[in-house]
Amino acid sequence: MKKTTVLSFANNKGGSGKSTTCANVACALGISGKKILVIDGDMQLNLSLSFFDEDKVFELASGDRNIYRVIKGQTAFGDCITKTGCKNVDIVCSSTLMSGVEFELFPRMQREFVLRKAMADVVAQGIYDYILIDAPPTLGTWVINILAASDKVIIPVEASPWGLFGLANMFEFIDSIREVAPDLEILGITVTKVSERKNYFKQTMATLSETDAYVFKNYVRVDVNVEKAQDESMPVIVFNPKCRSAGEFKLLAEEIHKKCR
Repeated sequence: MKKTTVLSFANNKGGSGKSTTCANVACALGISGKKILVIDGDMQLNLSLSFFDEDKVFELASGDRNIYRVIKGQTAFGDCITKTGCKNVDIVCSSTLMSGVEFELFPRMQREFVLRKAMADVVAQGIYDYILIDAPPTLGTWVINILAASDKVIIPVEASPWGLFGLANMFEFIDSIREVAPDLEILGITVTKVSERKNYFKQTMATLSETDAYVFKNYVRVDVNVEKAQDESMPVIVFNPKCRSAGEFKLLAEEIHKKCR
């Protein structure tokens, strides 16, 4: 039986490339032969839209097979799993109703562990090599749920003048969560939207080198193919497997897998 590793992609700053990185790392791992489940934890539905067109996403988001229905206790987690068009990758989609998830969680007993308990049977069965969770850009009870359900967290950081804004808060937040999830590990920081010709890329890397966190050696540069792939509702690895960013996501996925093992 497989041991399932749960990885979350989290950063309280929006626009850091969490959803894109999560989708493409999942796809790269799936192509390499790993069995992957991704969970869209964000009401913006970006991860879901990385695999399905808007009609399909809104069908799932407004129905009974999404993560909000799991949190409400209306549907079992395993019953919400949907196959994607990417090899070996399944998904639990999000819902626009996730805007109310904080209110839903607040009165619950052991509210930090609602997601962990919901996922427990699927994790214990060892169906998947990895479960990847895309967290929203907040620091509330729902993100605590996501991190408490995770073995490790990856922090995507955009190589821009504002890319590091709030990173210290993210570190502090993770430290505080270790009171309820003491084994949670920061697997590393992955740098996204890189333009090597601009000074702030060097500044970003220099600043990150001063932290205690591991910085992944493989980063992803700006590539118009990523936006084109998003327009087509698919990971860039599927949209154009020979483009530069597809190769970079594959290398990042390999590095993540090696570091997890």
